[in-house]
Amino acid sequence: MKSYPKYKPSKIVWYPEIPENWDYCKVKHIANTYAGGTPSTVVDSFWHNGDIPWLPSGKLQNCEIISAEKFITNEGLIGSSTKWIKPNTVLVALTGATCANIGYLTFQACANQSVIAVDENPEKANSRFLYYMFLNMRSQILTHQTGGAQAGINDSDVKNLYLLNPSLEEQIKIADYLDYKTNLIDATIEKKKRLIELLKEKRQAVINEAVTKGLNPNAPMKDSGLEWLGEIPENWEVKKVKYLLSSENGIKIGPFGSALKLDTLTDNGIKIYGQGNVIKDDFTLGHRYIDPERFEKDFKQYEILDGDILITMMGTTGKSKVFNSSYEKGILDSHLLRLRFNEDLFDGRLFSILLEQSDYVFQQLALNSVGSIMAGLNSSIVKELIIITPKLEIQKEILNYIDENCKIIDIISSKILSQIEKLQTYRQSLISEAVTGKIDVREWQIKKNN
Repeated sequence: MKSYPKYKPSKIVWYPEIPENWDYCKVKHIANTYAGGTPSTVVDSFWHNGDIPWLPSGKLQNCEIISAEKFITNEGLIGSSTKWIKPNTVLVALTGATCANIGYLTFQACANQSVIAVDENPEKANSRFLYYMFLNMRSQILTHQTGGAQAGINDSDVKNLYLLNPSLEEQIKIADYLDYKTNLIDATIEKKKRLIELLKEKRQAVINEAVTKGLNPNAPMKDSGLEWLGEIPENWEVKKVKYLLSSENGIKIGPFGSALKLDTLTDNGIKIYGQGNVIKDDFTLGHRYIDPERFEKDFKQYEILDGDILITMMGTTGKSKVFNSSYEKGILDSHLLRLRFNEDLFDGRLFSILLEQSDYVFQQLALNSVGSIMAGLNSSIVKELIIITPKLEIQKEILNYIDENCKIIDIISSKILSQIEKLQTYRQSLISEAVTGKIDVREWQIKKNN
């Protein structure tokens, strides 16, 4: 795509050079802005059986908004500061982690006080162009952030943001171009995401078949004695986890948080591992340490050894990783559970896979949460899990098979993820180039090779 014939310098730092026939202005010169509100959550009549869509700021994810999960009543609308927002309106998130996120509302709705609606003057601005323009203004928006953990911006900040202002006709052309191009990119991304989901399903199928039926399709089978499990290979057994653990320190929860007070931590020594290490599969993260002497005196029982299984217990529960001796010597904190299996009976690596990938283990965990929301895993739940236990040599054959087959799937998935990231980067680059005049789309038309 060609550039504009001529450019001129701009006084705005965000747009140092713009097409000669373009101008710039503040948002308030071409649009009205207003924030929403939240009806009182203790007044049942404001929410019960409501049919008015109401959006929290978390709904803004830099894309079109096509649905709502929360609804208020007309009484709630009248009894609060929230307002109707017309379709085809740009929304800007004001605070917290979503600050500077953008949404494009496709239906009539209301929003909370952390959302600003940018209602354009149709004689001066095109809403779709504004949407793409705001998607390119994240850095500018974030420079206005003030406050602490929930730092944010306000209505006045949004009103005074600078944006580029080509003619209305040209705005419409740019919006049409970006609608077409981004739709093509988004469709390709969705296909690739679906392919990743299919690969995940394939991966799980490979694992489930191996851990429940074995690698020999002709092996004689027997009833497991468990209705939800069905048949298993004849020479396999089912056992509870507690009977497979090491007799000494087989299962351990980290020390209470009060035992690891900030004033007892040091800059080096014995590392303290937490849920983040397991969830992100990165044991280099974290800078919490305790003195080696204190470790020997008070925390030796919480040490993590080569081959130990670490399991997350709160929030993101059931994530599991195998610890190995290449990591720094350390202990677990109170949000982790450590399993140490009897090496003559069971390979802990297989349990880590079962916990995250096996359908029959998922079913048991689901039974523990029936009728309530399971706040987290605990040692009692894990010890009572029933797992299929072939002989140790068969376990190792299964692990090798899973490693070999899943490695291929993981490599393909990784390549597709990389392609998705490149497409997303290209999409944002295309938006930026179009709304800032780096490319001239005035003569663009839809063609088969576009």
